Amino acid sequence: MMNSVSITRHPSASAVAVAVAGGRKTPAVHSGMPLATHRFAPAAGVGGGLRRMACTKMSQGRIVRVAVSSKEVEDAQASTDFPHDLSAELAAAVKAVRLASHLCDNVQWQLRKEEKTEKGDGSPVTVADYGAQVLVSWSLLRSLPNQTFSMIGEEDSADLRTREGASVLRRITDLVNHTLSECEKDATLLTPEDVLELVDAGRSDGGKTGRHWVLDPIDGTRGFITMRQYAVCLGLLVDGEIGLGVLGCPNLPQWSVSDVDCNDGGCDPYDERGIGCCFAAHAGRGAYAGPLFVADKDEMPGIKVHCNDLLSAEEVRFMESVEAKHSNHVLSAAVATEIGLELPSLRIDSQAKYGVLSRGDSSIFMRYPPDNYREKIWDHVAGVIVLQEAGGVVSDAMGNALDFSQGRHLPYLNGGLIAATPSMHKAIIAALAKIRRENIIEFGQGPTYVVED
Repeated sequence: MMNSVSITRHPSASAVAVAVAGGRKTPAVHSGMPLATHRFAPAAGVGGGLRRMACTKMSQGRIVRVAVSSKEVEDAQASTDFPHDLSAELAAAVKAVRLASHLCDNVQWQLRKEEKTEKGDGSPVTVADYGAQVLVSWSLLRSLPNQTFSMIGEEDSADLRTREGASVLRRITDLVNHTLSECEKDATLLTPEDVLELVDAGRSDGGKTGRHWVLDPIDGTRGFITMRQYAVCLGLLVDGEIGLGVLGCPNLPQWSVSDVDCNDGGCDPYDERGIGCCFAAHAGRGAYAGPLFVADKDEMPGIKVHCNDLLSAEEVRFMESVEAKHSNHVLSAAVATEIGLELPSLRIDSQAKYGVLSRGDSSIFMRYPPDNYREKIWDHVAGVIVLQEAGGVVSDAMGNALDFSQGRHLPYLNGGLIAATPSMHKAIIAALAKIRRENIIEFGQGPTYVVED
């Protein structure tokens, strides 16, 4: 039997301490494809060789872009002066995300109706949500046994501790142990009580001091259920600043993403070109991508990625949330028109959007939630650092940097969140200022929070 102290501090003489001690490295290959078919090719036009970028100016009331030096992207990538070496933590995070992604990938194709429940905020939860959180906690504790452990996680065990949740808890325990038996053959299997403790390892409130892991075990749960995009997202805050981030995107193709990849049932795990991408970033050291499902669990993503600021406005594709209730699609369309975009939006679930931006498949992600919604930090931490280290810019709708030091929620975002290449970010902030000034569309009227956890 474990106690909560062993979880919130470090493994001690307990069931989890036994479970995370030792263990042999074993292949965690994608269940639907042979390893040889997995490869990662950066999108055309990204990486080296970008000589001319674009910036913004005003022309007859319309915001347009003109070509400038690529130094702007380079400056954005080099702008972080981060004093900590988190190499060991980044390696542990990649390993944890891969382990959780292995469970999620298997579960998605076996998902049963009774394994979908509803949380208090109305978003669906599956056994994979809980199982992924358990495995990430387990893996981090195993990889970093001597570090203080604090994690801000999305899930808690309240529903699992009820009589009605007993059968779901058994199913989660079975899935976790099945994954461990496949990927960590010498690991001690977990009991239902171990599972509850590991779920509740994510109950930290974070804050301005100390180190706090931030986990969304399945970001884009509706995408997960409907065979669209989703992501396992893990970041680390150090004294309120993002130190690292890892995105595991099991359904994201290793080539430029398209509408087909984002539609219901559009993800094909047997595509011979390879499915599953891992993005990893360390503050001040760049962002990297590679296959998610690999034989060597110690393998780090090795292809450096850069956002693509080379495209003209007519070539730019912007992204937004699939669910209209998550973001004001009318406002996104108005901004797109104002800055001269012509292509339709790409609607994609989860923080996979940040990965897509970081490798140059798209140039913009806009999110304009209702004023009564307060963003949770686990929905952005990992993705933000990946994009920033790829040369992108992320801010609220007034251009202010995001503040992750205030606990489990972000402060008011002045109407929205903008993630984009440097020039497109400038264009969007200018367009939003014009929309506010001329009252074209009413938005961002001030915080009237209804916070639901």
